[in-house]
Amino acid sequence: MSKYNFDELTNRRNTNSVKWNVEEDKLPMWIADMDFKTAPEIKAALETRVASGIYGYTEPGDDWYEAYINFFEERHHFMIAKDWLVFSTGVVPTISSTVRKLTSVGDNVVVLSPVYNIFYNSIINNQRNILQVPLLYKENEYSIDWENLEIALKDKKTTLLIFCNPANPISKIWSREELERLGKLCEENSVPVLSDEIHCELVLPGKEYIPFASVNETNLYNSIMAIAPTKTFNLAGIQTSAIVIANPELRKKVVRQINTDEVAEPNVFSCPAAIAAFNEGKEWLDELREYLFSNRDYVKAYLENNIPELTLVDGDATYLLWINIDKLNTNSEEFTSFLKEEANLIVNEGKEYGGNGDHFIRLNVACPRARLEEGLKRLHQGVIKFLKR
Repeated sequence: MSKYNFDELTNRRNTNSVKWNVEEDKLPMWIADMDFKTAPEIKAALETRVASGIYGYTEPGDDWYEAYINFFEERHHFMIAKDWLVFSTGVVPTISSTVRKLTSVGDNVVVLSPVYNIFYNSIINNQRNILQVPLLYKENEYSIDWENLEIALKDKKTTLLIFCNPANPISKIWSREELERLGKLCEENSVPVLSDEIHCELVLPGKEYIPFASVNETNLYNSIMAIAPTKTFNLAGIQTSAIVIANPELRKKVVRQINTDEVAEPNVFSCPAAIAAFNEGKEWLDELREYLFSNRDYVKAYLENNIPELTLVDGDATYLLWINIDKLNTNSEEFTSFLKEEANLIVNEGKEYGGNGDHFIRLNVACPRARLEEGLKRLHQGVIKFLKR
């Protein structure tokens, strides 16, 4: 018997939601936030903070550090020392600040594509060069192109690698062997790794993600690991995250930059939300994961039975589905535009993620089943219309 109701059809229109700020007839299944209410335990903690009536300057207390430390030790067998933890308002601010501090204008920053599109913004907006190493794609699976990765890391202008663990948008959990090999290559070429691990809790029940820094001392002391409760507990608007940096020299640099960029101070709700999430949200999270991956299974079966022109890439992580559109003989920009106008369905075009992304669309299934069913019906009708155009 479920304790939490993920079938509740929430209404987010007219709330200034980025996701839902669309025309009334459009169904948004794109940006990575969920249509579920957060855990009631988190809501209760925030209500308690609101009830105090005083919202002055705040800072992380011991309970904030302990929440992260205990959660990662219990769930991921990774013991984080207190002095490794640094507060940041978000993973994306952490990425941009780290790019500014650890690289120089004109340097190369390596990414393994297709990958989260905002990585590209953080690189380009700081006048650095994107050095894509496209992942190999074979038989509906992705793997790292080790030969070309080594070439990219050996380039004298390469000074940072931004990594996504687990991988968005391809829904992949990296193996310990892959993480170890990647860490070794980067250390050998004096290239630190900035690992975005914001999706780390959203994995298939029974599967485990491996924190990049937990693999060995090489990875631990040559990495900056960005983590947060925001994707997991639907708290993106709260603006709360942490950075794990064991290397004191790297930590000193990053801390200086996030303070320069004014993204190092929590708002009055940042810490209470994170503390409640990690301390009291585990049961909610376990039920959420079951629901999300039930949605994934539903989509896979629906595509196989009703829309064979689309192929879901199998994945064990995130609520973001990566769907191949090659059989439609089109590109992602054309197809997503068609879906929006002709099927009133909004999804992400794969092109913006780089690599072979133009052959894919990204679909957000973090929603009640009834809404997912409506989205798939629109997708089905959109494909039928597209083939008849």
